[in-house]
Amino acid sequence: MAKGDALKDQLFNADKLSYLAGLFRRVDPSFDPTFEARCLARFPELELKQRIDWIANCLIPALPSDFPQAAQVIEAALPPPLDPTLRDDDFGDFIFAPLGEYAVLQGLEDHPERLLDLLEALTQRFSMEYAIRPVINRWPDLAFDRLMLWTGHDSYHVRRLVSEGTRPRLPWGIGLTSDPARPLPLLDRLYGDRARFVTRSVANHLNDIGKKTPDAVIDRLTAWNAAGTGAELDWITRHALRDLVKKGHPDAMALLGFPMDAPVSVDLTLPESARIGTALEFTLHLSSPQGLSALVDYVVTFPPATPGAKARRKVHKLTTADLTPDTPLQLTKRHKLPADATTYRLHPGPARVEIQVNGQIRASGDLVLTT
Repeated sequence: MAKGDALKDQLFNADKLSYLAGLFRRVDPSFDPTFEARCLARFPELELKQRIDWIANCLIPALPSDFPQAAQVIEAALPPPLDPTLRDDDFGDFIFAPLGEYAVLQGLEDHPERLLDLLEALTQRFSMEYAIRPVINRWPDLAFDRLMLWTGHDSYHVRRLVSEGTRPRLPWGIGLTSDPARPLPLLDRLYGDRARFVTRSVANHLNDIGKKTPDAVIDRLTAWNAAGTGAELDWITRHALRDLVKKGHPDAMALLGFPMDAPVSVDLTLPESARIGTALEFTLHLSSPQGLSALVDYVVTFPPATPGAKARRKVHKLTTADLTPDTPLQLTKRHKLPADATTYRLHPGPARVEIQVNGQIRASGDLVLTT
């Protein structure tokens, strides 16, 4: 595919379908000869997720109607598992995502055990975090028993599925009906994992929980740190608390060693205006009469689209630094003001910049955005 093609066309196209069908034909040469053409016929009208669902539906008449038999065919057709020597960012090939959707469509009600077996194999070729969520909702006890077993799996892809598949707020994933605290014993088995692919998921999972029940996250991280510290646990703690830190949660700050009541002076220098399409540049000078660790963020509030509408306010990371009476800190930041952003649009009008140190707003200033 050409470099400029849409993501849906890069991930799901004639070549990818030919590859998938070829895997099945190595197992069964009579595999539906019309499969690729049927899938492609609707691709122009379908977006990415719709293409996944459509391929899954096209697989139903192409595979045996008996799900255990179909699962056996799928497992025999799969390529070797992803490289077990890697430790991060090895998601696999998106063309296997429809196999997970197919498995849920055909196996959820009558063959949940066999379905979980198949997802265990599939997730070692492409992550099945979306496909496992209907199983958790329909068969929670069965699913959690299997997930606990998988925390000791040889494949880090399967271990990651335990955490990623049970996240309370998995992006684009269906909601889970079980208690958000139920996966915590699973995370107890995973936070010391040797693969960053797994521990990043653990941290993201805790960050999800913290949006509703921050005390549960603080308690878990406190217990883990009491049991033993290390570079990876330090990283997990910082990453898991990132949203609570942005909100200035006092217990999160204390756990990270950033006292909220520390004496810090901040001088902020802002321009009177900044033009959309360029960058906002500001400087700040931080000082403290005592030694302390400072977590410095900046908060930008942009003008609303219309008068009376809600303004867009976002916290951005700036730096972490150690301050002493003899070593004040001076920083300069250029914040881009794109005129053609795809996820938001900037509007002219009054804006505000605030400097947050250890969760507390220490300085602020106003300016005007222009076109």
